[in-house]
Amino acid sequence: MAGPPLSRTHRPLMLQPLKVLEQLKARLREAVALLPLDRNAGYASIILELPHGLTHAPDIAGPRFLFAHSHRGDLRAGYGIAGEWRAEGPKRLDILRAKARAVAADWQHFDPDETGFTGFGMLGLAASPNPSQSKESDLPNAIFWLPELALTSHAGQAALVLTTPLPSTLDALLTRWEPLLDRVVPLLDVPAQDPLTQAHLDPGDSTPDQDDWRELVLTALDEIDQERFEKVVLWRRLRLQGHRRFDLTRLNAALAYLFPSCQVVNIRLHGASFVAATPERLFTQCRDRVEADALAGTACRAEDADLDAEITRDLQHCEKNLREQRVVADAVSEALTHCCSHVEPPDGPRIMQLNNAQHLWSLIRGHLKPGVDVFRLTDLLHPTPATNGQPRQQAHDWLREHEPLERGWYTGTAGIVEPDLTGELWVLLRCARIDDRVADLFAGAGIVAGSDPMAEWQETGHKLAAMSTALQFA
Repeated sequence: MAGPPLSRTHRPLMLQPLKVLEQLKARLREAVALLPLDRNAGYASIILELPHGLTHAPDIAGPRFLFAHSHRGDLRAGYGIAGEWRAEGPKRLDILRAKARAVAADWQHFDPDETGFTGFGMLGLAASPNPSQSKESDLPNAIFWLPELALTSHAGQAALVLTTPLPSTLDALLTRWEPLLDRVVPLLDVPAQDPLTQAHLDPGDSTPDQDDWRELVLTALDEIDQERFEKVVLWRRLRLQGHRRFDLTRLNAALAYLFPSCQVVNIRLHGASFVAATPERLFTQCRDRVEADALAGTACRAEDADLDAEITRDLQHCEKNLREQRVVADAVSEALTHCCSHVEPPDGPRIMQLNNAQHLWSLIRGHLKPGVDVFRLTDLLHPTPATNGQPRQQAHDWLREHEPLERGWYTGTAGIVEPDLTGELWVLLRCARIDDRVADLFAGAGIVAGSDPMAEWQETGHKLAAMSTALQFA
């Protein structure tokens, strides 16, 4: 819902003596008067235009999330909490869907600058619906989160969004929101920080270590030979110790520079930050259309152009990698048949090339049946065989018994939920949990018939290099 436009003299990009912060505060005071503050329930958002698009979002203390994609020119960030709902267990998505529907039914959006933007929320899930037993669990098992202040930027345009639960009062909102603007807005025009001098990182233990990894892969291959499942995804954790506190703003910039075709994700509720630079979407839903990625089959890159091209050709014709890709593409297509009136044949596999690795990638599109939302799609698609295995339940059960550590949010999913409960979620890969000078990095490899334990170990090393390289400059 949009309120009446503010006076055009208050629009940004006009030649006025006020600085951006002063402009925003003036427009905020006028816009707050449009809100139905005496309503007994629901949420209201004010959208205020910013003078230019955003390339980064500042890291300030407190709860915060960021989703930024350099190639697409998209950025969404949230600060603080206007509303938060948590769930765990097999029904976690059903629980959060009910909460989100209630929010969406009574969420009013006031866009006095006629930006076309709206408020938004974040949905995020751990890899498994089972509650974590880890002492290092910084994030809940599943969360739907409305930020109090949000930033949104697309195609060179940007806006700031302020959201409140109702009822409230004008004085209470201005008392909260003006200091928020003071903290965030001056940082929006600060030039992107240059990377720090490359620093040495001290490697710690890998869990599992190389010997345990080999035994785990051989055990999985025995299960595959006995046809208990077709594929299973194993993973390991590598701990790195820095000689300085990791700077998350610089880390985000380094990841965006090194991996511009990846989605950079940064989530913090309290304590440590969870960071990812993931190449894999779970899906994008736009009205009644859905696109999903099938990403499976990996090879390294080479500095020599001829050798790199040879590796690419080998990947395109490797029977083991093509089989792994087919398993994922077929599973994604089959999952979408449960919510789509029509699913197109997979488009691919193509080659997705990153700085440190290349993957087989297929794009799967479908036309959704009425009433399908991000929660239903997430339930059907997560986890994909690219991160869990196939068949889903058999692989999941085997991993629960044999994995040496809990995954937490590694191979979980997170993304943006729009007010109509459409949106986009990403698979959380190439991840790290970062706490001061300590970073725990996570990477995995898909095991199918024909997998070699040491080749799969080396594949996880290539994937771990994505985050470890960026951390050296943070």
